[in-house]
Amino acid sequence: MQRAESVVFGGSGLDRAAEIRKDADQLGRALANGSILPVWRGKPLVAADDALSWVSAGHPALAHAGATVFLGLDEGVPRFAADISDWSPEAGAEAVEAGFFDPSIQHHPAIGSESGFVELRGAMTRLTPRDAELAATAKAILQWHRSHGFCAVCGAASRIGQGGWQRSCPACAAQHFPRTDPVVIMLVTHGNSVLLGRSPGWPEGMFSLLAGFVEPGETIEAAVRREVLEESGVRCGPVTYLASQPWPFPSSLMIGARTEALDTRLTIDPVEIEQARWVSREDLVRAFAGLHPEIRPARSGAIAHFILRNWLADQLD
Repeated sequence: MQRAESVVFGGSGLDRAAEIRKDADQLGRALANGSILPVWRGKPLVAADDALSWVSAGHPALAHAGATVFLGLDEGVPRFAADISDWSPEAGAEAVEAGFFDPSIQHHPAIGSESGFVELRGAMTRLTPRDAELAATAKAILQWHRSHGFCAVCGAASRIGQGGWQRSCPACAAQHFPRTDPVVIMLVTHGNSVLLGRSPGWPEGMFSLLAGFVEPGETIEAAVRREVLEESGVRCGPVTYLASQPWPFPSSLMIGARTEALDTRLTIDPVEIEQARWVSREDLVRAFAGLHPEIRPARSGAIAHFILRNWLADQLD
């Protein structure tokens, strides 16, 4: 797929400068001369002009900073991210804890109202490709630190190392590295129709491509066929790769694939999905235009939306 890396969070050419991670002196100089993206409970700091908002080391907003991670060199500028989730906003300004999407915005008193902490799902399509890659990287790796503070071997508290890209156990010397969970997401077609499904808890009418985690010892192709069969009862033929998307909610790599259904009979697994349906190309065009009475497409910015839009435009090859 020629347009594969134009998906949101796709490659922007960020120099991750992995060699700096292992050198404490270089990291120190980079931090002194670079800038830091504050992240609060998974929400990056974004300015009113839809650009990431950066602060320098020692800024008052970093008083509650936990993990600080080196993201790379952005046109030569060292970029870091810091988790300030321990900061408590004023009463009434807390994040929305439940629901598919958190529309609330939090403003730090040391930063002012010109920038706020926003849900990345809502801001991702407005960010530049570089800012989107930086924000996705920051969100994913800081969440990993928050959920992996203890050694998986012996249970002792582990320590951050290599610019945030490693945790080491002082008790048993085990080393731990950020994880990414591979997920297949499938464009399943049969003639002029595509197979869509929806999960419980999604916004009313929202449908997307079927998707599922790749299991240990499984190829991408096998995972595609297994997930489609498990969720919808549909058997599939050959599988081809389309595109991939880092998806930091919390730490997945979405692997887009295409396959042709060998039959169209649907037998859904209600544990996996709430509904599945075959949708014609014409009905999908209406859904993307907001004119279909029952179907809303996947959120703009998600790889499902990207793949479906390119399928409609005959731009997959």
